[in-house]
Amino acid sequence: MGCLFTKPSSDYMIYVQTGDRRNAGTDANVRIVMHDEYGNASDPITLDNYFKNDFERGCLDTFHVPANKVRALQRMGKLVRIEVWKDDAWVASDWYVDKIVIENRVTNSTFVFPIFRWIKAKYHYQIKHLDTSLPQHEDYPEQRRMELSEKRKAYEFDQKVAGGPAQVKSMPSDEQFSFDYKWDIVTLKAKLIATSLLVKLMASGEWDSLAILTNVYTESTFHKPKGADRWSNDLYFGLQRVASLNHSLIRLVTAIPDKLPVTDELLKPFLEGLTIEEAISKKRLFMCDLEILEGLPVRDDFVVSREGLPVRDDFVLCTPIGLFFVDDKNQLRPIAIQLFQKPGPGNPIFTPDNPSLTWALVKMWYNNADAAYHQALTHLGMTHLLMEGVTVATHRNLSQSHPIFKLLAPHFLYLIAINTRGLELLISDGGWVDKTMNFGNKGLFALIVKGFNSWRIDVEGTLPEDLKRRGLDDTSVLPCYHFRDDALLLYAAIKKYVKAYVDLYYPTPNLLEEDNEIQSWVQELVKPRNKSTGGVGILGVPGNGRVTTNAQLEQIVTCIIYTCSISHASTNFPQYEEYAFPPNYPGLLRGKPPSDTKTVITERDILNSLPDRPTTLDIMIVTKILSAKGTKSIGDFEVQYIFDPAAREIVDEFRKDLQKISKQIKERNLHRNPPYEYLDPDIIPNSISI
Repeated sequence: MGCLFTKPSSDYMIYVQTGDRRNAGTDANVRIVMHDEYGNASDPITLDNYFKNDFERGCLDTFHVPANKVRALQRMGKLVRIEVWKDDAWVASDWYVDKIVIENRVTNSTFVFPIFRWIKAKYHYQIKHLDTSLPQHEDYPEQRRMELSEKRKAYEFDQKVAGGPAQVKSMPSDEQFSFDYKWDIVTLKAKLIATSLLVKLMASGEWDSLAILTNVYTESTFHKPKGADRWSNDLYFGLQRVASLNHSLIRLVTAIPDKLPVTDELLKPFLEGLTIEEAISKKRLFMCDLEILEGLPVRDDFVVSREGLPVRDDFVLCTPIGLFFVDDKNQLRPIAIQLFQKPGPGNPIFTPDNPSLTWALVKMWYNNADAAYHQALTHLGMTHLLMEGVTVATHRNLSQSHPIFKLLAPHFLYLIAINTRGLELLISDGGWVDKTMNFGNKGLFALIVKGFNSWRIDVEGTLPEDLKRRGLDDTSVLPCYHFRDDALLLYAAIKKYVKAYVDLYYPTPNLLEEDNEIQSWVQELVKPRNKSTGGVGILGVPGNGRVTTNAQLEQIVTCIIYTCSISHASTNFPQYEEYAFPPNYPGLLRGKPPSDTKTVITERDILNSLPDRPTTLDIMIVTKILSAKGTKSIGDFEVQYIFDPAAREIVDEFRKDLQKISKQIKERNLHRNPPYEYLDPDIIPNSISI
């Protein structure tokens, strides 16, 4: 590798890991002093291997410690602190260090000094063994305050959409991807186009038949999506509500709302001999209501008519209500769909008894609305953007030495970078969302604002409470709810992990109340989000700005880890399988939705509603990229921040729990058709990195 250089053995060896960040390496002169438990100190040691370029980005360097430099140290004593600094010699003097490890070869002892910071010139950094402490126990508070002050300058809040989420004002250099080529959406898109045989086929024009569209997916680059063969199947449509992208909208029906005037006569063919009231009492009736979409702006493009004239093409976004029934085989079936909120002659209730293609097109319009909710809220809003604000607040308020920072940091890896790049390339004016979704950018951000004004960390952000709110906390209700059943295992494991970790560092309540960094962090999570106040504006934060119990802190931290890993994985990675075959889950539909139950819909009508060939290819390419896993599996951290042995035991126990859950989910999937694989811990990444 060219990064490792070892000289002859001595009593002490020093190993320095330079970080894998842009401009992390240095050519400056670096010195270090070692301090033992008896108050003794070594002489200043210059870290330099002759005829070698030390401290290159991502490299591990090994240094022999001359015996005359450590005479003052007790050879059998423990090292408790190092003092490290550098000068500003040479052009490349910036230096980012991950860690410094010192080995005492007399006692076979190893001492780890986590750094995870930029070492600026001429400042003497004091780093303790394991470097984990609450602020009230900090031996070098001035250094800690100085570093947080610098972080606050780098991580500033902004609100880029009026009323929208808190985001970072400009991306700090520390948040850059390690390797740009791996994350360059434009390059990946070009590569997929270059290697695909579909480009000529998708060059222009409308679809001639559903068979031609279905047979497009014949190569390894773009395999046939799971939805391609099942798009018109009612059982698959039901499964999309409980084991696919948008899994947390469905709720138990306790009463039929007036705005959905279904009758026993209308639903009699689908309720297996039950009345509506009997189906409700037996907890077999469920609903998805997309009322939140009402009033959103939609695209208004100009297209060229067959006569060659420009014609305004006003897109429609439905606000549907879907009614679902669990049959005797524990399968969820759609039994009624009303495409808009207000009932009336032009807004009938459709059922599976309607002509098959009419019913199929109605389900497509329902899924078009569901896709809008998925992309704006379930995916982008309530994982990517919500956690960007949390990431900024964490860096601004928690020192690198804080145990909670060390717990959360792996789950923020590349989050700001992917958000910055994604917003630039996919959600900019004229970008992917504007081209491939009915509501375009304006509608997407308007929906995000709506969602942020109602989402609560103690309800939607706390899985058991969210399930309880929707009447689905009893796992015997809706037994085909694969997302819930698997997610509960993972939520419990994360909660156990966080509780053990929090209890380790806060054995008494006063430690939490006296922790000014945690208190300022929580205050910033609660503070209203706008340019003047600069908060994240999260509703329902336990303690409402001041945490006084471990349980409150545990709930907040559990939500963050769960959202960055489980929530994001479950709503991101099925994207190609669902979106890539447009009739299955159409982000874009043209024309008008059906407005009566008697008009016979033809295949040509369905084809006319679909995106054209180039747009279909664009949907396939981007969802293929977004469905690719970018980082390691949950619990297998790219960067290890935790070195405290007691805390490492907690991490190891978490990994064992994840292994057990992975085995359990694999066994469950042997009996599921189709299997639900997106919450297998082997597949879930630690962070929102794609």
